[in-house]
Amino acid sequence: MHQITLSVIMTTYNHERYIAEAIESVLRQQTSFGVEIVVGEDCSTDRTLNIVRDYASMYPDCIRVVTSDENVGWRKNYRRTIAAARGKYIALLDGDDYFTHRKKLAMQVELLEADPELGMCYTRSERIDESGNVTIYPESEECPTSFEAMLRRNPAENCTVVARRELVERYYDEIRPEEHPEWLTDDLPMWLWFAANSKYVGVDCPMAVHRVLKYSVSHDTDYRKKIAFVDSLLNISLWYDERYNDSRLRDELLLQKHNTALWVLSFNGSIAEYIGRWWSDVKAHRPLIKNIASYGLFAKKIGWRMWRKTR
Repeated sequence: MHQITLSVIMTTYNHERYIAEAIESVLRQQTSFGVEIVVGEDCSTDRTLNIVRDYASMYPDCIRVVTSDENVGWRKNYRRTIAAARGKYIALLDGDDYFTHRKKLAMQVELLEADPELGMCYTRSERIDESGNVTIYPESEECPTSFEAMLRRNPAENCTVVARRELVERYYDEIRPEEHPEWLTDDLPMWLWFAANSKYVGVDCPMAVHRVLKYSVSHDTDYRKKIAFVDSLLNISLWYDERYNDSRLRDELLLQKHNTALWVLSFNGSIAEYIGRWWSDVKAHRPLIKNIASYGLFAKKIGWRMWRKTR
């Protein structure tokens, strides 16, 4: 076997329906270099661990399993799995996602090898929901590659990224995300650190599938959890905007955070919740009182409630 050049970090919990497809999609990759799969299995209650161990016994040279006797949570599982990597590069793939392009890893490593200033490379992805509906992400005509574009919206799905391992370790040493429990994802803080400290590039082709599952943190159907997750993303962007960008996008990001929460509340929750969120945001950032969209959304909410009562 070739020397390990790239480690695929695969974190998983209760993915018995999907984990085999995720592993197989890595095994199908066509590369001229060594690839290992490091599976971080977080004490699943289904057959995920059994399936992973079966694959590890069939492919002992390229599949390693990191697990424990008790659940450690997504953040610690993610970190310990990355710490176990041996490759120069790291690719990320959750246990319910999978690669679709057989030369995905080869193409991304080639780009990183050609430009030492590149810290990470992502591709477009296909988002598939539980009804089988497919959308391409990011939807923008061009793949964003600037720091401010990343602050405004994360263009990189976890399953599409390949990054330099030494920079990933520097990110953990410098930012210490474990000290930010309010950050509900590890992806965006890492991508923003890369965007601030190196170059990053996007490949204009879908090369992986991200499953949009109802129980996942980023796609939860509970509107309060959805708002909390979006708030977390924008708070992360605000933190990085202050640290690396002199808060140049602060007003824009606060407006985005405000409008997103009110948009969700215009369909869900009570009028009191809507007004409470509006007032809380306005007290914290007075310019939001001039935001016309918030009043339009409030009118829509009242109209929506009146329409429902007539049904």
